[in-house]
Amino acid sequence: MAQHAPPARGARLGRAAGARTGSGPTESPVNGVVLLLPGASRFSPGPMRPLARALARAGGGDGLVTHVVIHGGESSRAEQARWAADETVRRYGDVPVCLAGYDAGGLAALRAAGHGAVNSVLALAPCLEDGTPAGSPEPVKHLSGRQVLIVHGTNDARSDPEVSFRLAERAKKANRSTCRFEVHSDGHGLREHQAEVVALGVDFVLGAVFSGRYSRPVTDALAAPPPLGLRMPLASGFGRSLRG
Repeated sequence: MAQHAPPARGARLGRAAGARTGSGPTESPVNGVVLLLPGASRFSPGPMRPLARALARAGGGDGLVTHVVIHGGESSRAEQARWAADETVRRYGDVPVCLAGYDAGGLAALRAAGHGAVNSVLALAPCLEDGTPAGSPEPVKHLSGRQVLIVHGTNDARSDPEVSFRLAERAKKANRSTCRFEVHSDGHGLREHQAEVVALGVDFVLGAVFSGRYSRPVTDALAAPPPLGLRMPLASGFGRSLRG
């Protein structure tokens, strides 16, 4: 059963994309939902827009729906992500939910992953603090039972990739279904290898939400012990022959 988040004033779900929903003869059943959590700046969206389009294209036929969580008000992004998961349950019932976030949205996805409806988390270049304001490490125990993928550019000058590696190390101890890919020579926006990042995200989300099957690199990353599965290089051209 989903955990009910406190009211998150100002948050709302963007228009549904993917599976056809409504009351007409073309309505399709919704079998999974991705909640997309954008970064802090609308002028630097990272790979979220192409990821949203690719997910709707690749998963719509299987009943995947995507919604952008539109941030507003004074509540935190994590609180608003939890509210969005509650709203997803209200609209669609008991379906698996993936939280997919970039930048500040990546941190929100990780922090809100304990919601009962969430089965997976995709965090792209998450803006992590090296410890919480109180000085304690970022919590990871609530990630247990979820599929978790962190993706970070090695040249990220805004969010230190080593901080996400250290978080992934601790998360792996609490949850074996954790992996992390490094995008060599890419920065915070993940622009240089955007096509590969999007393909990786789609492969992970579809596997986590529907089949439990992933491409070989993701399967290997999930199975490998630290640090190998947490420093998996994202190969150039990834996605051209997925599931082949």
